[in-house]
Amino acid sequence: MKVLKFGGTSVGSPERMKSVSKLITDGTAQIVVLSAMSGTTNSLVEIANYYYKGNNDAAANVTAQLEQKYHEVITELLQNEAIRQKAQAIVSNEFAIIRSFSHKAFTLSCEKSILARGEIISTNLVQLYHEEIGVPSVLLNALDFMRVDADGEPILSEIEERIGKVLAQHAGTKLFITQGFICMNPADEIDNLKRGGSDYSASLIGAAINAESVEIWTDIDGIHNNDPRIVSGTKPIAELSFDEAAELAYFGAKILHPATVLPAKVKNIPVLLKNTMEPQAPGTVISNKITAQGFKAVAAKDGLTVIRIKSGRMLLAYGFLRRVFEVFEKYKTSIDMIATSEVAVSLTVDNADHVAQIAEELKHLGTVEVEHNQTIVCIVGNMINEQKGYAADVFSALRTVPIRMISFGGSRHNISLVVESSYKNQALTELHAHLFAQ
Repeated sequence: MKVLKFGGTSVGSPERMKSVSKLITDGTAQIVVLSAMSGTTNSLVEIANYYYKGNNDAAANVTAQLEQKYHEVITELLQNEAIRQKAQAIVSNEFAIIRSFSHKAFTLSCEKSILARGEIISTNLVQLYHEEIGVPSVLLNALDFMRVDADGEPILSEIEERIGKVLAQHAGTKLFITQGFICMNPADEIDNLKRGGSDYSASLIGAAINAESVEIWTDIDGIHNNDPRIVSGTKPIAELSFDEAAELAYFGAKILHPATVLPAKVKNIPVLLKNTMEPQAPGTVISNKITAQGFKAVAAKDGLTVIRIKSGRMLLAYGFLRRVFEVFEKYKTSIDMIATSEVAVSLTVDNADHVAQIAEELKHLGTVEVEHNQTIVCIVGNMINEQKGYAADVFSALRTVPIRMISFGGSRHNISLVVESSYKNQALTELHAHLFAQ
């Protein structure tokens, strides 16, 4: 059995829902994971924000506009009157749930329940379309089997057990449809796998059922070797290792959620990135296969903050870095990149929520400097450190770009550099011209 995931743009209109249906009704056994229709989650976040502020009138206006959009989608998608009425009843019920929060003290749990409505509606609409055209399929409720622990981490063993029981109830069925992104937590509350988490859902389901493959369908033909929004002449990459793909996903390749590859890697399940607009295009295959040596792609991650700690106490001392890391652990802030010298340590974080408190506590260890608006530029590939020339090629390409930090040698798949965000486009363009132009 395969697992196929389709993102918001792939189900962003009735026409695209019908196109997705054609792709998944070829008779092969598969579980199809769907995101919310494009734009829906943003609207639901807006509604939740109004509820937090106590602005129920503004929330009601956005809710009414979004509900009207869905009723228009139903009119275009479904022709059978009885099935159309089913869809309208489902949508009305989901929006009644959204409106019910105007009468409650609004909490994070309420917000997560609201955000789940997008995936619940999209999967119901596709399932009802299949009912109309006579395609046998079963709608699975992801809340019946997707589970996370108290830290929000998926519990794969429990997911595997639960989905096994659910699938056993439908022996002989070849096509299942379910929601991405949403799950349940230990408090039996609706939770989620964060934004972009539908990719993660697909990989977790694939690992839970030992799938033949996991296919991630979007509106682009695989991972490109640079950001096509910034650099012209980019090309899709035919093959990547799991390690290379993980580096690219984490450091800016928007097509793939950073967590996606891990469950598939553990179970050695290949991940295919495909284009719903060009289904015949080969896309990108991610697997445990060792890829050819050399540079594969460049990506960039914006919104970084650099924190530098200088202290003479570091010199020939032990335990200093432990004390630094304990401050970040206290505020549950992860570190992306780190560089050290005998008397200083520089590191980057992508979550600036607690930077002021972190900086204040770090002042007990030394002089602290904080710089915002920084970008990590990541050069990914299969680069054996013992071979000559890789670092030289990168630095030659960036000879006119001021580099603030460097990380090389921690991984054979990654050379990372920090530049001011104003230099990002120049860095990506010059790296592409130097490393990939033929």
